[in-house]
Amino acid sequence: MIRKISLVAAIGLLSVAFISNDLIAQCRKKKKIVENLVFQTNPEGKGIEMSIEFIKGSEHNHPLMAIWIEDLEGNYIQTLYVAQSIAKGYFAYGDKSTGRWLAGEISRPAALPYWAHKRNIKNDIGNYMPKTGYEVPDAYTGATPKANFTLNTKTDQTLKGKFRILMEINQTWDWNKYWTNSMFPDEPEYKTSSQPALVYAAEIDTEFATKEFQLNVIGRSHYAGADGKLYNDLETITTAMKIVEQVKVILR
Repeated sequence: MIRKISLVAAIGLLSVAFISNDLIAQCRKKKKIVENLVFQTNPEGKGIEMSIEFIKGSEHNHPLMAIWIEDLEGNYIQTLYVAQSIAKGYFAYGDKSTGRWLAGEISRPAALPYWAHKRNIKNDIGNYMPKTGYEVPDAYTGATPKANFTLNTKTDQTLKGKFRILMEINQTWDWNKYWTNSMFPDEPEYKTSSQPALVYAAEIDTEFATKEFQLNVIGRSHYAGADGKLYNDLETITTAMKIVEQVKVILR
């Protein structure tokens, strides 16, 4: 038996459906806006103003990252942003002396080794990671963004012509069939990195008409942070390639 409904009732049902879809779309839009963190570093900089827009990928899960500038010959100029835990060498899970994890100082040389070696400040325990007495100044640090973000920042001094902006990003526990938990049993630092940190870069030309530049992957770091070399073998990198969907620089 076919149930008949009036035209008025049918129109009402359609209206409810359209309103529901509209509400869902609005909720998604609001969620997207909420997830986009906007923050500032180096507000007292005297040089170029820029925004760095980061869109997370499908495998994004609280990665650590650093963003910096160097010249075209690869010489470090300055840091624009680095996660505060790296900048201070102080992590939420840094002290296990009581038998359970507590906040405390700890060195993670496998986290962002390419940036750390570029910065080239050796600490008193023999590696290049920031720690007490070797911290990155607060002006260049910030909390680790949980999702999409826009970083507004400035260079310390005016830069003319061409230079490069780089980002190194690393996410622990992102094992895959190539980078397994037991791959380097004698390298404890490897287990704090899993798949190695990835390095992205873009060449910036201040005299170019276009003011937007997209960063692309150029290589990976050492899996245990033993050196500051850039490795180009990315064939075994899988989910780590999906931490970032897009990151671009916009000169202001």
